[in-house]
Amino acid sequence: MHLTSIEGKFIEELSLNHWPPLSTLHYDGWVLRFAEGHTKRANSISSLHDSNTDLSSKITTCEQIYSANHLPTTYKITPFVHPIQLDAALESKGYTLVDPSSVQILHLDNLQDPELTSVTIDESATAEWIDDLCRLDHVKEASKSVMARMLSNIITNKGFISLYYEDKVIGCGLGVIEREYIGLYNIVLDANYRNRGFGEQMILNLLMWGKENGAKYSYLAVLVNNAPALRLYSKLGYSEIYKYWYRVKAANTD
Repeated sequence: MHLTSIEGKFIEELSLNHWPPLSTLHYDGWVLRFAEGHTKRANSISSLHDSNTDLSSKITTCEQIYSANHLPTTYKITPFVHPIQLDAALESKGYTLVDPSSVQILHLDNLQDPELTSVTIDESATAEWIDDLCRLDHVKEASKSVMARMLSNIITNKGFISLYYEDKVIGCGLGVIEREYIGLYNIVLDANYRNRGFGEQMILNLLMWGKENGAKYSYLAVLVNNAPALRLYSKLGYSEIYKYWYRVKAANTD
């Protein structure tokens, strides 16, 4: 699918809004995000806008800022970065490429009705939902409060889904709606229930909720080495529009 820079930046803008950090610093066209280290997405630099500062000195300044916050300096590299030589510059400075991911979209016009409807969808993150997500996704106990604060920063329409089987929560996910798009985040299923159609049914329920609340499209990001998830999203009709990855430099703890 052909994608313009404007369309790609739009999806990136949505993703910045839908997985918010605890704090943000705008620096000469770049967006620096901080969330006490919980997820790369919320602790990385997005360079979506033109910059007027010398690139090498700007990278050094960002390293100093992240080091002062005891975080590794991390950049999210998309096809839309400014300047276009940023990725090559970071590579030359020893930044490691990690977590290549595929951004995919789906038109909700012909959305299939879910067959399994044993779900609840709440408009805020309950303590139970956070506990279940952390259990299923092996999130450390220390990150629970950070996650709760991050989720409370989402100001657009959101749905926190829990999938039940035999009175037990076996899956969780988050959908965030903005400007006719529902973004999917934290889609996780109990490993003991995979390859049985539960993940597909949970996503269909979440997408149906999104459609009922004004969404016409969906987007998501998935690691390119996650073959089972890629197969599932392809089955649902998602198609890739671009890839991104992160460039990471270890934190200086001196």
